[in-house]
Order: sequence, then structure tokens, then C-alpha cells
Amino acid sequence: MDSYDITVFEFDEKVDLEKNPAWFLDATHSVPPWTPMFGWSWVNYCRHGMQWGAEKLQLPTCKGWDWRLKDGGGYLALLLVEDEEEIRRREEGFRKQLIPFLEDYDGMWQGYVNEMLGHYQRLKAFDIDTASNIDLMDHLEDAFRVNKRMWEIHFYMMYLVFGVFILFESVCKEMLDLDDTKPEFHKLMRGFDNKVFQVDKALWQFAKRARELELAEILLTAKPENYIKEIEAAPNGRQFMQEFRDFLWEDGWRANRMSEFNLPSWVEEPSLALVNVQKFLVKGGDFDLDQERQKLAAERKEIERSILTKVPEEQRDWFTAIMQLAQKSSSFSEEHNHYFDLWTHALVRRALVAWGRRLTATGTIGKPDDIFFLIPDEIYKVGLNPVMHDLKPVVARRRSEWQKYQQQENPPLISTISLEEAMQQMIKSNDPIVLKVVVGSFPVPKTELKADLYGISGSPGVAEGVARVVLNDADLAELKSGEILVAPSTYPSWTPVFPLLSGVVVDRGASLSHAAIVGREYGIPVVMNVFDGSKRIKTGQKIRVDGDMGVVYFIDQE
Repeated sequence: MDSYDITVFEFDEKVDLEKNPAWFLDATHSVPPWTPMFGWSWVNYCRHGMQWGAEKLQLPTCKGWDWRLKDGGGYLALLLVEDEEEIRRREEGFRKQLIPFLEDYDGMWQGYVNEMLGHYQRLKAFDIDTASNIDLMDHLEDAFRVNKRMWEIHFYMMYLVFGVFILFESVCKEMLDLDDTKPEFHKLMRGFDNKVFQVDKALWQFAKRARELELAEILLTAKPENYIKEIEAAPNGRQFMQEFRDFLWEDGWRANRMSEFNLPSWVEEPSLALVNVQKFLVKGGDFDLDQERQKLAAERKEIERSILTKVPEEQRDWFTAIMQLAQKSSSFSEEHNHYFDLWTHALVRRALVAWGRRLTATGTIGKPDDIFFLIPDEIYKVGLNPVMHDLKPVVARRRSEWQKYQQQENPPLISTISLEEAMQQMIKSNDPIVLKVVVGSFPVPKTELKADLYGISGSPGVAEGVARVVLNDADLAELKSGEILVAPSTYPSWTPVFPLLSGVVVDRGASLSHAAIVGREYGIPVVMNVFDGSKRIKTGQKIRVDGDMGVVYFIDQE
């Protein structure tokens, strides 16, 4: 059976292509393919949140996305607004929604953050070990309700902030011949702090603390799986680990992959976060981003002054207002990952792992991580009398399918129309998440450059170095200072390795995706949407990354 068969949102080629002729793979989030539990969660709640956010905002040309699950991959189709009168009505509604954010973005954003933090405190306070099955069932439902609410706020905010980014880019293009393919535009969007960078700085401070407590040598020489055992056996080690666990209980609700449930969070396995502390020890010195940010902010302000001289005086106040809100897009993109996706998914995972242990103890499933091959309704079905049920055959079938999906590639587009027509649909939607995060621009090869890989610019600059291909979080431990990271995409939990890098190449991404944003803040070149860079480039190969032109050269031909 070529399907998990878990939801009404499984892709039906006949029906779905009749209603929408182009379905794009979300390669940013669903490569490698999702487990059934996460696929069920994403396609249900992310889909709901996108359509909820687009309707709440009255996004003029798109009502969000429809979603389907196929072979563990998430496929999206744009819900276009075609009627001109409806577009005009929605434009008026969108402008009204925009006003409070132009007046007080920080207050609006902090209000939503505080709402979610309140939900998280409730979920964290629940004792998953001593709860009855009835209460644990209610807790899982509560976690998924929080997940649903997270996606509503997530896309309401994202559509608004990223929509203004696109508006600002279009104004810049029309007035100044400047868009996000130009280094100057990228420089306008950098030099800002955010919560993810603050967490990184805290990890750097723990590197300093490890030196103070004479524990640095353990982190520099031991294997990651032995960090905790060796640290706690050392003088001052238990003190250090208690301080570190206290930090994680507040800011460690994240896994090394944002879009899955099957990987442990830092709270569960502190060694995952200690790897990043070790990277700061290897790097040494101060927290680079503080000094780098001052330089980038000064450069940004100079470009702002230069640009404003070219804007007609009567339009400068309006231009400045939308520029300042568009500049929030980078910090929002990183902060929403921390406060929304990562934290929520880690807490849903916490509830699921508790069920995995209980259903394993009753023989209902074979081992705790089998829980990720079920869906919530199956847990609710067996939860009160698990000993009377056997879900092992269901798990075995789905696990086998998932393992098969890991070995194959999902096509980037399922369509009855040409790629060019599908791209025109994407452009017509003016959907900022498609255009600037998930799918991005398709590269146009500039053959006169004679490059080996053609992509799009994510962060300006040029760098040469040795490539390090990273396909999963386990590979991060092998990164060395000065190397160029090559990956399908990057995740927020990878941010602490960026100080080590001289450049980044990712298969997929756009100007508001993680690699681009973090690369800009660290002042390192990033080339995105090269599609097969992680396959064609080999670890140890010397390459040149040209973030100004969006191309990659192979200096060593493997």
C-alpha cells in the first residue's frame, strides 16, 4: 500500500488534480519524509492555520494553501482569489488589519508570545508520569489544541509581516530597481537581534562557564553520548548540569529538526545542546554576533539614508513605515520558530512519548517510538483499555512504508500543467510564504558565469572553503571552523554552528528561510535553491560560494 492511509488528506491523484492542477512539495519541512503522526498533525493543523490566517487578514490574492500528504511528503496547492471585485474587498480588509501592526508591532507580537507561553506553562506543569490514562488522554488533546492555536497565530502573523516584506520589495523594485536578488536589499534586512540569537548567546556563556568550572576539556574530547556522564563525575560537574538543565527547562524546548515529533528535545537529551556549547569552545573568543551586529546595523542605516534620498519627500513617511515593518520579517522568522513551532512540537512530543511508554508496557505496541506511527484517534481508541488492543501490525506496516519513503525522492511538483504554468500560479498568488520561505524563486542559470551550481542569493558575499555535507543533526558534530555547510535545508537548532562557517549552500530555501536570515546576520554568503547541491557536492571538496550572484563553483572536481 503506497500510503499511510491515516487521514482524509492523503493525496488522491484523480480528485486532487481535477480541483487543483499544481501541487508543490514542501521540501523545506518534509524532507526527509514525515512519520505518520507528524504528517497527520502538520497537514491538519498547519493547513487550518494557513487558511485561518489568510481569511483573518483578508489576504487579497490567496486564501492560503490546501495540503495533502503523499509518501510522507507534504504537498501544497494555492487557493487563488480570481474575482477582481473580491480582490478589491480583501485589499481593503488587509489594509485595516495592517494598521495596528504599523503602530505597535512589538506590542502585538509580544501579546501573542505571552498567550502561547501561558499555554506552555500549563502543559509543562502536567505530571505525565503519575497521571491516569484518562488525564493523560485529556492532556494529549490539550497539547493538540495548543498546536492548533499556535498555527492560527503563526500564520496570521506570518502572512502579515511577510506580506509587508513583499509589498516593500515591490515598491523598492518599482522606485529603485532594487529587490531581494540584490546584495543591497539583503543588507537592509540585517543587523537585528532575536530570541534565537539570545539562546545562542546563552550557550556561548555556558561555554565560558565550562571553562570557569574546569569542564571544558570533557566537552572538547569526550563523545557527545558521554558528555553528561563524564561531566557529572567531575568536580563542579553536577553544579554545571543543574544550571544547564534549568536553562533548558525555559529555552530548551526544541529538537534538532523543527518539523517532526520523532527526535528528542534538548530538555530530554541535554547532550544535543551541549554539542553547541562544544562548538563555542572550539571557536573560542567573544560572542561574534554582538560585534558583527553593530557593524551590520551601521551599514544598514547608511543604506537606509541613501535610499530615502531617492524617495519623493511626500512618500518618505509611508515608505519608512513599511520598510520598518518589513525589517521585522527576519527577527519574526527566527522568533516564531522558537516560540511556536519548536516549543509546541516538543510539548506534543512529550505527551506522545508518555503514551508510547504506556502502550509498550501493555504490549499494545512493540516499543515507545512506535507511537509516531499511529495517529491520535488510535491512541484515544485504545487509551482506556490498552491491554485489549494490538496495534503492532498497523505500526509495522506504516514503519515499513516510512522506511521505504526515506530511500526515495518525492517529486518537487505533481501537476497536470507545465512547470512554467505552475510557477505563474505561484507568482499570481503573491503568497509571501510560498515566494519567500517554502518554495522560493526558481534559479535562472546565467551561463556566462560558467558556474557548477545555479541558485539564488540568500546572503551576499563570496567565500572559498572545504565543503561539509550535513544531512542530519548528527553530522553537525563533524563541522570544523572555516568549512562551508552544504545541506538540504537548515533548522533553528543549527544556528549555533554558523559562527564556524565561511559559507552555506542549501538545496531549497528563499530569502526569509532560516539559512538566509542567519547567514545575513553572521555576514556569510548563502546560496539557496540549488536543488541537488547536497548530492553533487562531497565532504572535503573545495568550493566557492558566490552569494552576490547566487552560484557555486567546484574548485576541486570530485
